[in-house]
Amino acid sequence: MLVEREAESCYLGQFIPLQYHHNMLMDANRMDNFKAAIQHQVFEGAKVLELGGGTGVLSWFAAQHAAKVYCVEFNPDMVAEARRLMGMNQHGERVEVIHADAFEYLPPEPVDFVICEMIHVAMLREKQVEVIENFKRRYAARFPDANMPVFIPEAILMAVQPLQQRYDFSGFQAPIIQFQLGGVFTADTQELAQPVLYKIIDFTQANDLFVNWAGQIKIEQSGRLSALRFITKNVLAIVPETNSTIDWLNHYMALPLKTPINVNAGDIIEVRFNYRTGGAIDSLQQTISVEVNPHLNKLERGRHLIEA
Repeated sequence: MLVEREAESCYLGQFIPLQYHHNMLMDANRMDNFKAAIQHQVFEGAKVLELGGGTGVLSWFAAQHAAKVYCVEFNPDMVAEARRLMGMNQHGERVEVIHADAFEYLPPEPVDFVICEMIHVAMLREKQVEVIENFKRRYAARFPDANMPVFIPEAILMAVQPLQQRYDFSGFQAPIIQFQLGGVFTADTQELAQPVLYKIIDFTQANDLFVNWAGQIKIEQSGRLSALRFITKNVLAIVPETNSTIDWLNHYMALPLKTPINVNAGDIIEVRFNYRTGGAIDSLQQTISVEVNPHLNKLERGRHLIEA
């Protein structure tokens, strides 16, 4: 396991530069929603654990109410930075920044909440699912009489959407992976159908590390299907009082198809892919299969004729 994790270290987010973590502090969408969720969940006097703390900002949000926060970080540069920043902020003394591996660390006492933001779109690259599932098993063995803590985020919803995507960069043709802001639309991207949910990860339940999906999507707009967009919504907290959730939407990820196909409105396409959560992006991209189902399309056209 250790050798495998070391071989994949470039995908863990452990050794990215400090400046990347600093830039995350400037992401208002991420910061505001995590702050709202943590403030809603964490009660006065709570005990909190954060796995993969980075700058420690999420632990600091929790420390505004919590009595004790254990902030675990593997990168020694980030440990030093988080300790420095805690010393500059009110209630930072409530946060203990611990240099340890999130795959191995357990708190010295039961905790009420676990924060873990090792999140990448489609749950690729970073080890969110594996870290939490591993933690749950070890925590239950260490504290058999304690309730399982509440996880932040509580759940992950993942969807896929067919696109007509242009890859013209000042005349240079380059079908590349693109990360796109949610809700920001350009002339280069045309949505050919609505997103289809392919996976729900509920951290109150046991979760498989593998995603294996085959499904059908009805094309709503004719075009040249050249990419699949992957959408990941993180349910940070459920708010029963208002029957709502506090969410954080990752950047969309558009993966180019090896062979684009022409589609017409009303076509049914068959989409298949599989990957291991935490794996490389190309481990998903290489398994994508998209084809028009002529049999289903004939049935659909026949149904329209009958209804007409």
